[in-house]
Amino acid sequence: MVRKANWATPQEVQVAFSKAKVLSGDRVTFEVSGGDFRLIVAFRFDLQIAFVKFIGTHAEYDRIDALTVSQY
Repeated sequence: MVRKANWATPQEVQVAFSKAKVLSGDRVTFEVSGGDFRLIVAFRFDLQIAFVKFIGTHAEYDRIDALTVSQY
């Protein structure tokens, strides 16, 4: 789905994934595995690239700054 997408804004990502939450103009967080895990992705919409910035449990997510984390 992501490879075929041509998103221009985080809101377009949110339309495709209704449980996604927009964090900023380039970052979106996703619930994974029924909400047990969180995934933060930073997008370069101009280049159509998605960067995984964090994936971890809900408890780990609560301990990080979602707007600045860059684990990967």
